[in-house]
Amino acid sequence: MEIKSYQNQAEDLVKHYLLADPFLPYTSVLAGIFLCKMVYDLTESFSSIHIKSYSALTKIKRIEWNNRGISTVHAIFISFMALYFVFFADLFSDQRMLHQGLMVFRSSPLSNFGLGISIGYFIADLAMIFWYFPSLGGSEYIFHHCLSGIGVAYSLFTGEAQLYTYMVLISELTTPEINLRWYLDIAGLKRSKAYLINGVAIFLAWLIARILLFIYMFYHVYIHYDQVVQMHTFGYLLVFVVPISLSIMNLMWFGKIVKGLKKTLKKKQ
Repeated sequence: MEIKSYQNQAEDLVKHYLLADPFLPYTSVLAGIFLCKMVYDLTESFSSIHIKSYSALTKIKRIEWNNRGISTVHAIFISFMALYFVFFADLFSDQRMLHQGLMVFRSSPLSNFGLGISIGYFIADLAMIFWYFPSLGGSEYIFHHCLSGIGVAYSLFTGEAQLYTYMVLISELTTPEINLRWYLDIAGLKRSKAYLINGVAIFLAWLIARILLFIYMFYHVYIHYDQVVQMHTFGYLLVFVVPISLSIMNLMWFGKIVKGLKKTLKKKQ
């Protein structure tokens, strides 16, 4: 009976506090930070036991190895969430405007949870980048994470423009391929067939998720401008400033990806 009582108290705590709408944004952010720590430790444990080359790496390379494990898991999670809300869920559908109001002001507990987890990741990753600066990334990574984190946080805590936030987060589809490229390079497989195939995958994923999808997002904003203009001024500016800034960075990085792929293909000829 005593165990049952504790179980009921725990369920009430989760239901009425941790998962209650007023607390969900905060608990999801904390959950994101906790999950990052957990994935870091699991990556470290798994790699030290099952990957022979891991123990031969320098300390900072092992830290980056584990850090990339975090970013890969986050990318897979948030990409699935983003694809679901953008293309499959009807939360932001135009057909629901009569019942749920303007698309730019809609949110749900699940959409809030996904954004909160992502903010937790950005906080954890930024903390590691600052702590080990510049070993885990230079100023461009700090700018990217700060800009993305501010946009996601605003969307979470105000409930505004969550559809556009998830559209931008689909770009995380490219992260696993980028990390795999680094892992293959560290493992001495830069001349392998897997490295070449992954390079082509990076090119295609980047083109779709970070170039074409951003064009689609700008078109979506254009045809729904009558709704976007009703947002608060800061949110309105974020809808344009964040995607435009990220688009410029994406185009610059895409140019480097194309050059790298061309160089790799020439070596294979």
